[in-house]
Amino acid sequence: MKTEFDSSYMDLAPQSSTLLSEVLVGLSKHQKSIPPKFLYDKAGSEIFEKICDLRDYYPTRAEKEILQTYAGEMAEMIGPGALIIEPGSGAGEKVRYLLKELQDPSGFVPIEIEREILLRMTSELIEEFPDLNITPVCADFTQMLQLPITVGMKNGKKVIFFPGSTIGNLSPEEAIDFLTQYGEMLSTGGGFLIGADLKKDSATLKRAYDDSEGVTAEFNMNLLRRLNREVGASFDLNNFEHEAFYNEDMGRVEMHLKSKVPQLVRINRTVFRFNEGETIHTENSYKYSEDEFAELCAHAGLVLRKCWKDSKNLFCVYYFEKE
Repeated sequence: MKTEFDSSYMDLAPQSSTLLSEVLVGLSKHQKSIPPKFLYDKAGSEIFEKICDLRDYYPTRAEKEILQTYAGEMAEMIGPGALIIEPGSGAGEKVRYLLKELQDPSGFVPIEIEREILLRMTSELIEEFPDLNITPVCADFTQMLQLPITVGMKNGKKVIFFPGSTIGNLSPEEAIDFLTQYGEMLSTGGGFLIGADLKKDSATLKRAYDDSEGVTAEFNMNLLRRLNREVGASFDLNNFEHEAFYNEDMGRVEMHLKSKVPQLVRINRTVFRFNEGETIHTENSYKYSEDEFAELCAHAGLVLRKCWKDSKNLFCVYYFEKE
């Protein structure tokens, strides 16, 4: 049995200087913002796992139902000998459904920004799939475009696995850029297996992103704790609160951190002024109809082959091929 993963492991995780520079830029904008990728430090990732278990948070539950029911069909469409690449792999829970059904996959490349989560997940997968070649890459997948050379040299079909509606965190323009850039890794006929949330009533969305137990609020507020710890910020968490709402005109749920009082916050040597009610925009989650999402992906040269929905029609997993 294999006891360690591929020696081509790459560590490209962003440093604190990158966090600081992006935060300073984001807070200098008219609408203050911080990229959502920074929500997922070790503590944030653990809190998000709790969110996924909440009764009101339907996306994870719905997508798991789809994968449990249709992973065999998905694997059949992908075919034998495929290399699976998963940007933002997290704990690797969902890819397991697919790996169990695939015929002789040539390898798996998880890309994850949090090193500890990546290495723990890789070790678990080695135990579960001892014959699978795993090449973990610690990186910000939104910036990561170069695969390890040993992976790039592999022949056969490559498939990008992108579950969890993470595509919804990107604006439509950013999503097209992401799909286009990762599509460059694929040959004609290569695949994208993508999870995306469907449009639905605002009350359901409100409950999902502002749960009654306050777990999502804790997830959002954890970002301020991280900034205080890692870049020397002076956020007083008692002076901020979580806010989430559905922006119908934009077709997205927005998450913000709202200042409850007028205040000054220092980050490094820069001071930012907050008015009462002013917000830091921390995350979007775009919702798409099936036709809207297929049209979006078509702009990146992807052709829809099939889609699968859960029993309540809340969520959809799509399989596209590169033209």
